[in-house]
Amino acid sequence: MAFVQFSQVSLAFGDRDILKNVTINLQTGSKVALTGANGSGKSTLIKVLAGLTAPDSGERAVQKECRIAYLPQSGLTHHGCTLLEEADKAFQYGYDIQNKIDQLGSQLAENPSNMQLAEAQAELIQKLDDSGWHRRQSLAESVLLGLGFLRSDFDRNTEEFSGGWQMRIALAKALMQNPDILLLDEPTNYLDLEARSWLEEFLQNYKGGFLLVSHDRYFLDVTINEVYELFNGELKRYPGNYTHYEKVRETELKTLMAAYEQQQQEIQKLEDFITRFGYKATKAAQAQEYQKKLDKMVRIEIPESLKKIHFTFPPAPHAGRLVLRLNGITKSYDGHTNVLNNLDLTLENGQRLVVAGRNGAGKSTLLRIIADQDKAFTGEITPGAGVKIGYFSQDNAETIKGSCTILEYLEGIAPLDLIPKLRDMLGAFLFRGDDVFKSLDVLSGGEKSRIALLQLLLSPVNLLVLDEPTNHLDLHSKDVLLQSLRDFGGTVVFVSHDRGFIEQLATQVLHLEPGNAKYYPGDYKYYIEQTEKTEQALRAAIEPAEGVAKDGSSHSGLAAEARGRLPPSALSWEEQKRLEAERRKKEKVISELEEEIARLEEQKTQLENKLADPQVYSNGEKAKSVQREIEEVSKKLEEATERWMEIAE
Repeated sequence: MAFVQFSQVSLAFGDRDILKNVTINLQTGSKVALTGANGSGKSTLIKVLAGLTAPDSGERAVQKECRIAYLPQSGLTHHGCTLLEEADKAFQYGYDIQNKIDQLGSQLAENPSNMQLAEAQAELIQKLDDSGWHRRQSLAESVLLGLGFLRSDFDRNTEEFSGGWQMRIALAKALMQNPDILLLDEPTNYLDLEARSWLEEFLQNYKGGFLLVSHDRYFLDVTINEVYELFNGELKRYPGNYTHYEKVRETELKTLMAAYEQQQQEIQKLEDFITRFGYKATKAAQAQEYQKKLDKMVRIEIPESLKKIHFTFPPAPHAGRLVLRLNGITKSYDGHTNVLNNLDLTLENGQRLVVAGRNGAGKSTLLRIIADQDKAFTGEITPGAGVKIGYFSQDNAETIKGSCTILEYLEGIAPLDLIPKLRDMLGAFLFRGDDVFKSLDVLSGGEKSRIALLQLLLSPVNLLVLDEPTNHLDLHSKDVLLQSLRDFGGTVVFVSHDRGFIEQLATQVLHLEPGNAKYYPGDYKYYIEQTEKTEQALRAAIEPAEGVAKDGSSHSGLAAEARGRLPPSALSWEEQKRLEAERRKKEKVISELEEEIARLEEQKTQLENKLADPQVYSNGEKAKSVQREIEEVSKKLEEATERWMEIAE
């Protein structure tokens, strides 16, 4: 079992502590999410784990021959070869082993009776076989196709790919290395829904260990089984998926918030006394004592996510029931096959329509047409009475420039009643503290995109057209945006690659394929159900399903599924009573499992602390013994967590 571990690691930048006595143990089978507020140091922690940044103090131990692959958030580019040639570089580990095998083969040819050389070569041959190196071509094709590349891309030069696709190449190479430990810093940033779904399945089946940062709640829930939170430089571990972590953390934060509010009251009283009596001779000594008390006080800090930020859009201008009607919309590029072909669509007031489909299906094109940004199409668009459109895409960022500050820029365009709320709104979009005084000219593309989105939300419109509005937002910011859009009094048409965001917002789905479109008059779960039924029907047509169950009974799968969806009112009293008893039984099991998980978690922490002791990890036998105990406890913990997740779902 391979591992990377920290013991009491600390790191500071200037007078700011990024990591304070951090302990963490990643090993084969670890499925970890790293979370924390923007700027809390998550990327720095990953770089320390990867060995790219040295800590100020503490121990970083890596098992011999443990292979680590690291993917940063951005900034990687590739050039000078084709896509397949670049992908093949991920298998350098195997090429190195093959070279050693060849060298040993040459030595054995000169000394065939040397058993030590023969054993060493046999060991390397077995290692190469186990690594899957001989299947590297099929693996490369599988990963590249899974991440959205086409076979026609394989022979393209890598410099032809845009920045987002460059990061997909880097992600593909990290996965193809099949390392013992994967460190992925926001791997979902440049992936569409299909590629994210593929990556979810890949990580679910991954045999090594991984730690990742992502702002996609659904992605985290289906891939990880433990969460590490970095808060004020300290790291704390929570077993279970991300939703479970949020529930546990919410309870903890309520206690923290109560302590914070109590401390704020005490601080206010002390400051009021110092202000009122600091210059009075009879009270000066007491005021000085109060000032000393204030100076020594350890201030309680709370995460930004605990500061409840909520804002509403300016009232949507009145519009009729019909918002927009599209008839026979057809669009092609350079005379090639139509991206949109004779598309009909009617938008009604209050709808929240998500446009779904693979990359290249025409989603962004359709949004530009709806927003009146693209007029090069055939067909007819009829807007309803009083419709006022607000449009957002990543391109909006290019219009934000100038020497004024962020705050000055937004104060110049915000309605008067929202100006007092601008600081909170900027905080929700990750501009906190002195960030609001940054000049527009120094902002990154991601920062400008967030400003462009906030700028749109300040405008009184009744049809919002949003192309990937959740890019560059963290989970807390997404939650604020989501709630605002759900409260919005107008109509929303949007594209997003965040499944959790889509499930919470969409009321209808329009699925696009090149040249085709299908409308689903229900939410995203309804859309998934319908598409799965279609796929099942297609499979059944190719491979007829058996009509007899293993126990010999004949049944209809669709009928069973329909029975599973019956509302409680359609069930008999006895059936309702039975289901209620089952529910109570499962709740009891969940409670018992949570107690077991907490016990195993405490046991694992004690063992990890023991392994971090120099007297233990410097002694090979002791270290192996403790590592075996950790593996046993980890296995039990994983089994208990999986049972908890299965029953909870």
